[in-house]
Amino acid sequence: MSLAPHMSQGPVHELDRTDVESYTIPGGIVYERFFDCPLDYSKPDSNETVRVFVRHIVPLGKKDEVHKMPFLLYLQGGPGFEVSFPGSVKGGWHKTAIDNGYQILLLDQRGTGLSSAINADSLNAKFSTTEDKVKYVAQFRADNIVRDCEHIRKILCADREGDSSKFALLGQSFGGFCITTYLSMFPEGVSKAFITGGVPPLVDSPDQVYQATHKRMVHRNQQYYAKYPRDIARVKQIMLHLNEQNVTLPDGGNLSPRRFQQVGINFGFTGGFDSVHQLVVKAADDLDTLGVLTVGTLTAIANTQNFDTNPLYCILHEVIYCQNGNPSQWSAHRVRETQFSAQFAHTSSEISQKSADEPVYLTGEAVYPWMLDEYPQLRRLKD
Repeated sequence: MSLAPHMSQGPVHELDRTDVESYTIPGGIVYERFFDCPLDYSKPDSNETVRVFVRHIVPLGKKDEVHKMPFLLYLQGGPGFEVSFPGSVKGGWHKTAIDNGYQILLLDQRGTGLSSAINADSLNAKFSTTEDKVKYVAQFRADNIVRDCEHIRKILCADREGDSSKFALLGQSFGGFCITTYLSMFPEGVSKAFITGGVPPLVDSPDQVYQATHKRMVHRNQQYYAKYPRDIARVKQIMLHLNEQNVTLPDGGNLSPRRFQQVGINFGFTGGFDSVHQLVVKAADDLDTLGVLTVGTLTAIANTQNFDTNPLYCILHEVIYCQNGNPSQWSAHRVRETQFSAQFAHTSSEISQKSADEPVYLTGEAVYPWMLDEYPQLRRLKD
């Protein structure tokens, strides 16, 4: 069997190709499909393309119905993150989709995963100037993600009619933003749309978003410290240590006090309070017994932070809230420093001024300018 990721030549329908890699998981057959999509859809005569990967899942026993069953396309949150491999489709939303008669498409949005991934290595290999890199990355926003989806829909749904020729959409977080774009640009290609937690706010600037986000962070910290009150002292101990020492992570990044605070991003996940507590307890125990943070602890902290492995998130995160070409000007950072600096204190003097029962808060889903100095892969993209 050929595993080459290329489009077939001639009249063979994409769904009938025999050179596509396939395998089974509990509940389904998985086909790994690759599509060549235009890099810039405004230049139809250009030969520049991006490779877009789709994991196509057909329910077990339904292989002969792939030309009839409607598609449910899942759009991942982010921006800048690939779709996780499900391992099984016998539970969760995958099972619900299958029970409702759908075959499933899991898209690695352009610039992520196996879809012409963007990172420091790929950009440096392609371009020598920052200006060229910026022009290239500008092609990886929601508008072109949606154009890719529509390009793929026309290939997979060739010769179909009615709703079976359209995609049903499921979007999580940024995936919901993409759905809104899809409905704006190509409503004729959509049969149904399900948005989970990703409705674009009607604002001209991200500032209102981050005012609300930081308030939510404060609330989540209050819940965390109510569950684990002894972590108030532990987090202060860790933060003071990081102010006094230059701590280098195994990957070469800097573990500054502000970077340690970013473990609070786990508060947005199920079990996040507990996972952060385990990190805090381990780090505090290191300091109590050894006076330094061990490699195991440092690695565990770094593993909670994937800004280096998915740098497109850092580049585009605030951009998705901007309107009319206005830049964000580091909105989350400005809001934090001007309106929430006391709650999210990070210097030794700020921490020392707090009373024994007054906590230092951890931060959540936000991008700050100092990250471009402390994450080694983001350093390479700082310009």
